[in-house]
Amino acid sequence: MHFAFTDEQEELRDSARAFLAEHSSGDQVRQAMASELGYDPEVWKRIGSELGWPCVIVPEAYGGIGLGAVELVALMEVMGESLLCSPFFSTVCLATQTILQSGDDAQKARYLPDIAEGQCRAALAYAEAGGGREPDEISTTATQDAGGYRLSGCKRFVVDGHSADLLVVAARAPGSSGEEGISLFVLPAEIEGLSRRALPTLDQSRRQAEITLEDVRVDADARLGEEGAAWPALQRSLDLAAIALAAEQAGGAQRCLDLSVDYAKERQQFGRPIGSFQAIKHKCADMMVRVESARSAAYYAGCVAAEPEAGDLERAASLAKSYCSEAYFHCAGESIQIHGGVGFTWEYDPHLHFKRAQWGKACLGEAAWHRERVARKLGL
Repeated sequence: MHFAFTDEQEELRDSARAFLAEHSSGDQVRQAMASELGYDPEVWKRIGSELGWPCVIVPEAYGGIGLGAVELVALMEVMGESLLCSPFFSTVCLATQTILQSGDDAQKARYLPDIAEGQCRAALAYAEAGGGREPDEISTTATQDAGGYRLSGCKRFVVDGHSADLLVVAARAPGSSGEEGISLFVLPAEIEGLSRRALPTLDQSRRQAEITLEDVRVDADARLGEEGAAWPALQRSLDLAAIALAAEQAGGAQRCLDLSVDYAKERQQFGRPIGSFQAIKHKCADMMVRVESARSAAYYAGCVAAEPEAGDLERAASLAKSYCSEAYFHCAGESIQIHGGVGFTWEYDPHLHFKRAQWGKACLGEAAWHRERVARKLGL
């Protein structure tokens, strides 16, 4: 397959790179990591009001610009290069995708315009103690109660859940199991019975939270889609988010390679740049192969998401996520090795990518889980 971005898509990437070069440098990422929110609210405000990124996949009928998965992949790759600290991934790639996949027209009209304008930060709370993607791991309950529901349970690893305005929560009917009985609910983060706390994590450039629901009362119209039948829509939403994450990881891997090559040209040892040594050349060459392969996997998955007839979405998403997550982690580790002792110091960026890559390996399914899923689809 020959893949090339259109002129409009390249313009989107160029404008994103120019903005992020100014507002997401290594020093600015460190400042955002040290803040309470984990990102700069002024930068997020500009992303919403000036650049319009939150509206990229929102249909025009709901205040967006109606672009698709390919444009999202193109944008996420650039964000990955700069380690952007923002609630974009949680709001757009997770929560918005889930509302688009499972909500009715009235619900989309109610929630999506504010998201598209950057006025509402949203998060998807689906994972629990194990952090996995299997339906049986969802134990939070949704009990019918006088025309509504009462939600009880504990969600973990909720990306940007500590600062979100809106939460999309996966819960199941009491006594149900497997894919049956799972429903999705949209509720404000500030609601009686709901508490949340930021989790101490290795990667502080993308915060995670624990959400506890203690008999939280929501109306019937808070439920997205048909009762107890949300699993297929949730699964598709997670696959689309995994493709976006794979693109971000491909961008991060590229930046690790760029940092390594630049440092290898400058660092002198035994009277010459370390990049002239064969061992360093081999590391960089291996990184380049992984970067190009990761980019190809992410782009292909983006095409499948945009054009369903192009391939199997589940298989494409799992292939991209499994390869890109491991490629990014490998490149980040090799970048630290090439930098030597300074590679893991606060002043240098490779360790920031290493931590983001470590988080990404587990998010939305480990590589082993995705490979097993592909094997099952192939009948192996």
